[in-house]
Amino acid sequence: MQHFIQHFIVIGNPISHSKSPAIHQAFAQSVGLDIRYHRQFCPDDADSFRAVVEAFFHGGGVGANVTLPFKEIAFELCDTLSDYAKTAKAVNTLCLRDGKLYGDNTDGRGLVADLLSNGVDLQGKKIALIGAGGATRGVILPLMEQGATLSIFNRTLSKAQALKDDFAVFGEMAVYGLDDLATGDFTFDVIINATSATTTDQTLTLSPTLHATVAYDMMYGKPSPFLAHFAAQQSKTLDGYGMLINQAKLAFELWTGVNIELNRVQLPK
Repeated sequence: MQHFIQHFIVIGNPISHSKSPAIHQAFAQSVGLDIRYHRQFCPDDADSFRAVVEAFFHGGGVGANVTLPFKEIAFELCDTLSDYAKTAKAVNTLCLRDGKLYGDNTDGRGLVADLLSNGVDLQGKKIALIGAGGATRGVILPLMEQGATLSIFNRTLSKAQALKDDFAVFGEMAVYGLDDLATGDFTFDVIINATSATTTDQTLTLSPTLHATVAYDMMYGKPSPFLAHFAAQQSKTLDGYGMLINQAKLAFELWTGVNIELNRVQLPK
């Protein structure tokens, strides 16, 4: 009997920090599947991304995760999309369905699952999102589904306004420029950094009168000046590792059809 190994990748730039391979190997081990999951660095342009995706699936690959900065490029590449991917206009999970490239976005549901598992109630809460890129697009609908009220802060106000317009059918959002974070007087239940500032060693300028009960940085694996700002205020702080695990769980289940019970998984630290 032939031994079948399933192959997966995560595509990004940068990518060396990604813990996705270890997480998915742990998932597979918990349910007795034999997989190979690798990091794939890709030059930051659409043609290179397309070439990587086509080569991987042409070579028999089963599923691919997509991280910064390719989520919106992945969306453009897909033949069919989940409802979450359609509303996000961003894709973080790829596979083939009937020979067609299918895209899903598990980020937002992963974020919500992590917040809820950490005892953070979202119903009726005021939530701020910093950034208006693919990471933010992916989480707006799941947060709105939880009954949260959203505010978006972004350097380019027109991009934040475009998000507001795109999601108007689901609910109201307030939009602000990034400068308002440096000078404004705001209090939120949850504030989420959905920019790559932590990964790229950039510092967001945050006003001393900016307060939040919970601060969440979608990035993980590096010290976060963003989280440090709120830790100094005795806010609850969370990084994106729990979101990574929960969005990965949804991707793994999509690819394999096997349900993962996180309490049975030996997750990497």
